Amino acid sequence: MADEKLASIPTGLAGDNTLVSAVRNTYLSFLERRDALGLSNPGTFENINREVSRDVFLTNFMFTGLRAEWNKPISNNPIFQLSHALSMGAQGMSPYTFSALYGSDRVFLQGTMESDASLVARSNYRWNDSLITKTNAQIQSGQSMLSIENDYTGKDFTASLKGMNPSVIEGGLKGIFIASYLQSVTPSLALGLEAVWQRVAMNSSPEALLSYGARYKGSDWIASLQMQTEGPQGSAMSSSYWRKLTDKVSVGTDLSLQFAPGLSGQGGLMGGSLQKEGSASAGAKYEFRASTFRAQVDSKVLFAMQRKHADRSSKKQQAKVGVSVSVEAMSEELMEQMEKGTAQSPSVPF
Repeated sequence: MADEKLASIPTGLAGDNTLVSAVRNTYLSFLERRDALGLSNPGTFENINREVSRDVFLTNFMFTGLRAEWNKPISNNPIFQLSHALSMGAQGMSPYTFSALYGSDRVFLQGTMESDASLVARSNYRWNDSLITKTNAQIQSGQSMLSIENDYTGKDFTASLKGMNPSVIEGGLKGIFIASYLQSVTPSLALGLEAVWQRVAMNSSPEALLSYGARYKGSDWIASLQMQTEGPQGSAMSSSYWRKLTDKVSVGTDLSLQFAPGLSGQGGLMGGSLQKEGSASAGAKYEFRASTFRAQVDSKVLFAMQRKHADRSSKKQQAKVGVSVSVEAMSEELMEQMEKGTAQSPSVPF
């Protein structure tokens, strides 16, 4: 690897210059030692605890009411799929949703239209093996949102730059801007940081936050820690732990603590008091041959089971149930290719 990078450095620039040659040799020595460590890409800072939050916990799977989905794959390479969804009694879900998806090695496009005229459009473009640009536009209830994100994936690091509703038409810069970097320092340990700068309106002062993160990967477990420096809403700390018990069973826990300044007249900043809030969650995931079972319990006494959950508190008791049916229909030719293993899917830049 270092030899390839050595060949890419113009030797003519160095010539007989001893200083340039010394810098060049030092840099190549650093690359050789870096390659010898065998470091791998740690993922993004945003997904530093993805095994717990996205895989085990039910955050993306819980809803109430009834929901039915019908998916129609048109082709496998490039990927092209249409889907329809109907829902009843589901909070935050439109009665009808239509979506279309297209994916190739370089491009990913997805559009969703709901019965209340809400529109969501996503597009990803892979410039090369390392750089991907992601855009997301939403129009809902008369409000709009636009985000543009660039992810650079190196051999042992990931750098991201994201802007949400950026604008300069009012005489200055406003919006939300997030920059993050996650670097593997050993085969098991990765360290990173994230900086957030935001200004809601030109007549308001900008705000800035800085977060630090660490991720440690063992043979069958992963632990992560995130710390947010003190800002207008105080400081926060979050830790998570994921472990794979068997090939089909995995468990995860998450602990979050938040420290906010006390209110004026109640010990406030002058008194140095802090309002402390914490939450803890634990979950498990079991994969059957053709289905997946998930369960989750948190400090609010929430018990969740795949797509059914009940929420009980000390003041009142409630029961909420959600049932979903998903049907995938594909042509006989495409199904035959999938069964024979001859259908090759592209590497879509999700």
